[in-house]
Amino acid sequence: MQIFVGLGNPGAKYAANRHNIGFMAMDRIAGDHGFGPWKAKFQGQVAEGRLGGDKVILLKPETFMNLSGQSVGEAMRFYKLEPGDVTVFHDELDLAPGKCRVKMAGGHAGHNGLRSIHGHIGEAYRRVRLGIGHPGRKELVAAYVLHDFHKADQDWLDDLLRGISDGAPHLADGDAGKFQNAVALRTAPPRSSGGGTKKDEKPAAKPLPETEKPDARSPMQRLADKFR
Repeated sequence: MQIFVGLGNPGAKYAANRHNIGFMAMDRIAGDHGFGPWKAKFQGQVAEGRLGGDKVILLKPETFMNLSGQSVGEAMRFYKLEPGDVTVFHDELDLAPGKCRVKMAGGHAGHNGLRSIHGHIGEAYRRVRLGIGHPGRKELVAAYVLHDFHKADQDWLDDLLRGISDGAPHLADGDAGKFQNAVALRTAPPRSSGGGTKKDEKPAAKPLPETEKPDARSPMQRLADKFR
């Protein structure tokens, strides 16, 4: 058994925030892989199902980001799991929008959700870092992560979430490489080697019509021919 945790803040006010991309990933996995209904448990929302050959618990803590570790720790102890059985999906400022990286253990890099989880279960858990980009200055970070994704972000965001869902069974089976390949097939699909037009190529110009031969008839003859 494993626990996949998506980080975010509860409530409609935060639902579309960049900080809530972890919640979005859990919702996409649950919907695409036939998980059971979401139920209130462990100070969060829980859905149960299977990915690959393993049973997986999806968890969205509702403690607010800064206290996420309370929910994660409670769930881990209930199921008698180890930190290595936990995978946390979270927003990552240090990755470009749409990028995805898997990391095992390590520091929290100032992320308040990870900081809380560290305090409750230690650092020996797996993270899926979901790139949202950086606003450029440290003082802008809080407003940036608590702001909704822009309309222009929707295409890459949808591709990223679809890729995460496609690769989720590989991640559950412990194959981070295949997981990241599945994400890449959605976010950066290979160009066609033949057949259709490539995305960056302009379609071939249509051939110009042949020049018509000049009409040698006199105006009177053309008018007469018109009424024949």
